[in-house]
Amino acid sequence: MNGPFYCGIDVGSSYAKAVLLDGAGRVAADVVRRTGVAFEAVAEALRADLLAAVPGALGGIERTIATGYGRENVPFADGAVTELTCQALAGWHLFRRAVTVIDVGGQDTKVIVLGDDGRRLSFQMNRRCASGTGAFLEEMAARLDTTPAGLEALAERGHDAVALSSFCTVFAKSELLSLIRGGRSVEDIALGVYDAVVRRVVEMTPLHDGIVLTGGAARPGGVLVRRLEAALGRPVLVPEKPQLTGALGAALMAMRDGGAPV
Repeated sequence: MNGPFYCGIDVGSSYAKAVLLDGAGRVAADVVRRTGVAFEAVAEALRADLLAAVPGALGGIERTIATGYGRENVPFADGAVTELTCQALAGWHLFRRAVTVIDVGGQDTKVIVLGDDGRRLSFQMNRRCASGTGAFLEEMAARLDTTPAGLEALAERGHDAVALSSFCTVFAKSELLSLIRGGRSVEDIALGVYDAVVRRVVEMTPLHDGIVLTGGAARPGGVLVRRLEAALGRPVLVPEKPQLTGALGAALMAMRDGGAPV
């Protein structure tokens, strides 16, 4: 890997991510940590992780851009940009075509429409509550006495998805208990939780061809991807590491700001 290096830090509400690009725009290293409550500390830890992975980058990071929920709490960043900007830049960089990026984040879900030249044409954000977000999946997993990974494992074994009647996290948690008491299997309930996220996303805005799904829940080939594909009736594009697209976009922005071609 050759310098200079460019760093993107994405401090999300649940997870913090970082990507280091070399002078040719190749990913030199990437890391993920739980955000916790000390944003500055986790940002510093991410940078230390990157430098441990690429010792040659010590003193050679040309520029750092921060994004995400805690982007103003990255003391060593040279600038901060919104998640919308970073997700759009990463989506264009990865696919080089007109796409609609759906980012299922911890606290919100973003739908970003890009033209065939990479320009952002429109966007929608789910701000009302946790419905359709990673936080919704985490809360439902906790109610079923499991982790987000455990929730997906349960959903993998589901056959007859339960249709949840509420998008509201508070009401949905109570509904899960009623469904369990009524004899529905936890596997079918878990599958219904994923369908609830998909329904919320689909209702946000019309979705056309070229759908790209990002975020920690968007595991390639995973339940959320398959259920969204079933709802849309067509394939969905998923980056190799969908949780890191925000950080990748921030690193690409650092390259652009530094005058390097992106």
